[in-house]
Amino acid sequence: MIFTQIVTEMPTEAAKQTISIWELALAGGPLMLPLVLCSVIAIYIFVERLISINKANVSSDTFMSKIKELVQKGDINGAKILCSQHDTPVARMIEKGVSRIGSPLKNIEASIENVGKIEVFRLEKNLSVLATIAGAAPMIGFLGTVIGMVGAFIAIAQEEGSVSPKLLADGIYTAMVTTVAGLIVGIIAYLGYNFLVTRVSKVVHRMEYSSIEFIDLLQEPR
Repeated sequence: MIFTQIVTEMPTEAAKQTISIWELALAGGPLMLPLVLCSVIAIYIFVERLISINKANVSSDTFMSKIKELVQKGDINGAKILCSQHDTPVARMIEKGVSRIGSPLKNIEASIENVGKIEVFRLEKNLSVLATIAGAAPMIGFLGTVIGMVGAFIAIAQEEGSVSPKLLADGIYTAMVTTVAGLIVGIIAYLGYNFLVTRVSKVVHRMEYSSIEFIDLLQEPR
């Protein structure tokens, strides 16, 4: 009979102690709002940049083969049209180089390099914001914890008589919520930032290889 009563009461006690994620978020206090905002911004930047970088990271082997064929034939207009049909950094760089054919080789290299710098800047757009969120989110969470701990100790100091363990526990777990949230947001932003930087590096290497291939094409004897 006693065993049955204990088993019956255990789910009830567990149900009372169950806390939803929403309740934990509310317990974190006002600093949970900037953390939520940081998480939304980080996810938006990651998805937007990933789509843009994937569009830019298209294989240029077939494109460069066609450009080489057109330039060797002397069909400059055809090469320009082909470049305009491809919305990639490599195509825009080669288009600038094709438009400068006839100029000194150094001028062609400089014009391609300038376009390349602009394209890299576009690829890295908002990555600095993602890096800032990766560093700032844990600090915001830690600030929330410190504020929560101060409030908990103030409540303990104002308590007359013996301090209830529940009062101390409630204050501590509430204070730790922001740290957990800040670390989660910071880790996700950090991983997303490094992943995107790696993808950008691959695109930049492809751009450099294509520009070198184009310059070598202009230096071939005809």
